Amino acid sequence: MTTFTKFEAADYLDNEEVIAEYLSAALEDENPDVFLAAVADIAKAQGMSALAIAAGLGRESLYKALAPGAKPRYDTVLKLVYALGVKLHVQPKDGIVGTGNVKAVSRGKAIKVKASNQSRKLANTQNPRQGSTVAIRKASRTTRKLAA
Repeated sequence: MTTFTKFEAADYLDNEEVIAEYLSAALEDENPDVFLAAVADIAKAQGMSALAIAAGLGRESLYKALAPGAKPRYDTVLKLVYALGVKLHVQPKDGIVGTGNVKAVSRGKAIKVKASNQSRKLANTQNPRQGSTVAIRKASRTTRKLAA
């Protein structure tokens, strides 16, 4: 009779590239518990105590944050991601950047809004936080006008 050992992802999470790919795959799942389980696997691989210290958390807090069904705060997740030596990256679902179309929902109706050249330029300014905020506000105003 053949016996199998239990698969432990932590045994293979030995460098930052593998960790980044593992987390990226976990983020593609709609269930947020998958991402937290992936972070827990990485924490096991690196050592819970070492990760807790690097993230500025207590070891017990780390166990609670990564427990199945836990709902950790956003800042806790960010601390953990930075402590793991990776960063999160956001991109459009379809992979196309700069189409200029903003999809919004207003009063339960899906609306497609064409972003102006000015808002696209603002979103690509040196200060991305300010530019994207202005572009989002401008798109929101346009959405409100179309919805009315």
